[in-house]
Amino acid sequence: MTLFLSAISSNDLVSALIWIIVVGVIFWLLIWLIGYCKLPEPFNKIARILIAVVAVVILINILLGFTGHPLIKF
Repeated sequence: MTLFLSAISSNDLVSALIWIIVVGVIFWLLIWLIGYCKLPEPFNKIARILIAVVAVVILINILLGFTGHPLIKF
């Protein structure tokens, strides 16, 4: 059985780290904005759940990009 090892270049790692930081700041600002606007309770929870789902999908897409098979190609 052959074991395939792939190395992640430092450029790809730095690029992914920058993407994660930028996306994290954007989603943190969205969550802060929802709290600042004081949406009614059911809409507040729904908005937070939608933001969390989108953030997780983007994070998974960034991590799958290292394998060469991202969910969404930009």
